[in-house]
Amino acid sequence: MKYIKNLVSNILLMACLFAFPCKANPTPIVNAFKKTPGDNYANINGMKMYYFTAGKGTPLILLHGAFSTIEKDFGKLIPTLAKSHLVIGIELQGHGHTNNIARPFSYQNMAADVIALMNTLGIPKADFIGYSMGGGVALEIAISQPQLIGHLVLESVAYSPAGMNMQNPSNLKPKAQTDLNHSVWKENYLKVSPDTAGWTKLVSGIYSLMGNWKGFTSEQIKSIKAPALLIFGDSDMSKGEHQIEMFRLLGGGSSGDLYQTPNLRLAILPGTTHVSMVDQYQLLQPIIGDFLKTSL
Repeated sequence: MKYIKNLVSNILLMACLFAFPCKANPTPIVNAFKKTPGDNYANINGMKMYYFTAGKGTPLILLHGAFSTIEKDFGKLIPTLAKSHLVIGIELQGHGHTNNIARPFSYQNMAADVIALMNTLGIPKADFIGYSMGGGVALEIAISQPQLIGHLVLESVAYSPAGMNMQNPSNLKPKAQTDLNHSVWKENYLKVSPDTAGWTKLVSGIYSLMGNWKGFTSEQIKSIKAPALLIFGDSDMSKGEHQIEMFRLLGGGSSGDLYQTPNLRLAILPGTTHVSMVDQYQLLQPIIGDFLKTSL
């Protein structure tokens, strides 16, 4: 358990397990959002689930990383994304504005919550951008409910524990571990949470979640047919070899000059760690924006 806590303290948060199936509501998207853009709540599986909306167009769902919020992970991207999409930023169980409930933290539950919110809002299909833990939730939905996914953007997501970049082959000097109780994540949590005393439960819930993570199989990754953009840092929490392997499992990596390749893209950002990925919005904006314009 101490080992898992150290991983979490360094924000080794990515990937997910299984989502519950849920039938999409056929309500037309044009009639789905009657509230003013901005802060909204929906009653989802016993939670008062927060979601932020901006812009208009094709629905684009944003899913944040563990301990974080939509504003922290996507705030600087949203103005650009909202020029071409109806942006829906969801805060997951116990995160940000969304209250916690008496159930275990599980990626299975979080994916089911996202699907339930899509039903509530009458969204039969959406583009997705998920960072770290949120990318894992989006990845699970793409595997278990592929009809719900348009474009799939995954930032700093590993699909297996074997892909974690934890070794120190060059005897590099270790950095001090992040103290979550004096972190930007807790600071943002205290600003917006309906239960500021719930931070400890959130942290312990994520410890348990990561301790139970088994990862996806290569067959599950191969089953994904949605157009996908994988984005990693060159000093990310997943190995470079794992990043390439995931791209190839999805069907990427062949010569585009010789063959008609699928709509798959891989971006590795220079000078970027797992945590600093969300600060690279000037690089992310054109990469993501161009990909979302591609045909499904």
